[in-house]
Amino acid sequence: MYRTSVILRHTFVESIVQPIYPLLLAVGSAVLLILGFLPFFTLGEDTVMYKSVALDVVLLFVLVTTLFAASKSIFEEIEDRTMLTLMSKPVHKWEVIVGKYLGIILAALLAVAIFGLIIILCTWWRIPTDYQLRMFSLDDRELKQVSDYRWMHIAGLLPSLLLVWLQVSVLAAIGVALSTRFSLVVNLPAVILIYIAGNLTRFLFPLTPETSGVHKAFAQVAALFLPFLQVFDLRQQTIYHDIAVSGTHFANNANAVSLGSIWLYVAIAVGYAVAYAAFALGCGMWMFQRRELGGNEG
Repeated sequence: MYRTSVILRHTFVESIVQPIYPLLLAVGSAVLLILGFLPFFTLGEDTVMYKSVALDVVLLFVLVTTLFAASKSIFEEIEDRTMLTLMSKPVHKWEVIVGKYLGIILAALLAVAIFGLIIILCTWWRIPTDYQLRMFSLDDRELKQVSDYRWMHIAGLLPSLLLVWLQVSVLAAIGVALSTRFSLVVNLPAVILIYIAGNLTRFLFPLTPETSGVHKAFAQVAALFLPFLQVFDLRQQTIYHDIAVSGTHFANNANAVSLGSIWLYVAIAVGYAVAYAAFALGCGMWMFQRRELGGNEG
């Protein structure tokens, strides 16, 4: 565990100091701030639209930085023979893969946290304007209404941001696994294609009795090997729906989504992310065991 933690810390620092990380972090933060001050002209749904677009921005920028780090995590160290030096120490190959993966997703979590803080602050600021309420009103009822909207929207943002990070973590596991064999040039497009395919798997189900055998077989194979990324999409409940937050007037809304049910779903998504990441890293471990560490392969 100590050796894994050392590799984790080294990979985390390596990930955040690479030039693309602070660059995309700065660009993404600027985009979120600009969007935070722009009206969306949606007749009362500006805050909802801002959160939806902001989450897409977070996914895009964090995914790009994470895939760059994951794609280079092992392959380059094998090619420049740094891995030979590392493996001469009392360290196992599984510790290398796990340590590097955890360091990469920890860097991704930091980026999501920074972006998430910006989104929360922008959402907090724009609530009164979007709902045509006065921020500095003398009416306690109006101030309570502003507060209720703020806490309701933030309550939906937190699980949404966590699900974005889980989705990135699953794709990072695939990137780390492929990096045991393939360079950035092959790895990055491959993971992007898997990301697209993982989003398309939601259209394979449900299967009906009239579905052909070939379709069923293809669906089962795709569901087994491709990540089912719809698991990490809960926006209909967390973004586009009212949430029953305790202490707000939404708590008495019969049509509001229970906050407890949202976090229960997130817990299930965590389980799926852990299971799939373990599967992907296991495949990576299998390829790593059969890889010559002298470089000039793949």
